[in-house]
Amino acid sequence: MKLIDLHCDTISVLYKLTQAHAGGLKANNLHVDLQKLAKANSLAQFFAMYINLEATENPLEDCLGMIDCFYREIEKNQDLIQIATCMQEFELNQKSNKITAFLTIEEGGVIHGKLSNLRMFHRLGVRLMTLTWNYPNEIGYPNCLPECQHQGLTPFGQEVVAEMNRLNMLIDVSHLSDQGFYDVAQYSAKPFVASHSNARAITAHPRNLDDAMIKTLAEKGGVMGINFANSFLGTSPISRVEDIVQHIKHIRNTGGIDVLALGSDFDGIEPNLEIANIGEIDKLVQALMQHSFREEEIEKIFTKNIMRVMRECLG
Repeated sequence: MKLIDLHCDTISVLYKLTQAHAGGLKANNLHVDLQKLAKANSLAQFFAMYINLEATENPLEDCLGMIDCFYREIEKNQDLIQIATCMQEFELNQKSNKITAFLTIEEGGVIHGKLSNLRMFHRLGVRLMTLTWNYPNEIGYPNCLPECQHQGLTPFGQEVVAEMNRLNMLIDVSHLSDQGFYDVAQYSAKPFVASHSNARAITAHPRNLDDAMIKTLAEKGGVMGINFANSFLGTSPISRVEDIVQHIKHIRNTGGIDVLALGSDFDGIEPNLEIANIGEIDKLVQALMQHSFREEEIEKIFTKNIMRVMRECLG
């Protein structure tokens, strides 16, 4: 079974690490490296440049540093992995038997309220941006703060949505307030994604999508990537495969199989995981088969649904 994973924080971690992890992206003790991706039959990995606005004095500079780290790792391992900025490049990588790396940003605040910065990141290869993380920014508001759930996109946020549509960038609503989600649904002319979010009906966490949001996302032709973080899956201190399956089943029954994808959040979540790293993703395949998911349904979850969105949005 081939795999496309919509979200990991691996590059953000490598950027901050010392020589103790000198193996870099090729081989490390993190959740994601090239050896583990090969074991997972990965077609593509979306690598997030994760920025915590409260932990940096210069978000834009930090993000550029992470992007430099990303490109240095790609260059060192160009026989195994290559970036793609459009579907043609993705397909060329497949023909060359190379894993595709998609460059993403997790925190729209890095553009500092300027569309020119958004365009700069696009020129650097960024093809997905998570509009907010856990703090308000010039674009909108986060879903982790109860007082922000009913606040939507700012006027600048609406401009960002339009410009990302024009630039063929994927709009990511994970972390965005509920009203912000509905504003994206209203203003985006293209499908959008919730790259690493689960079902709120199963686990009442504000980072998850409620049933109405799942249905809206499906109607708009988007996908949601199932997050492996235990706090988004249930009450167990361990991220359990069975809990992942229960979220997938509920989402399938609510929005249909075509709205499902995977967004593990590896290297950004707690380490107590039944799927210990990306190389063990076959555990999820086996569990889904045991729950009577057909092979074609699993293929949709693992690759085909997000590829549909990529074709429509990335050009």
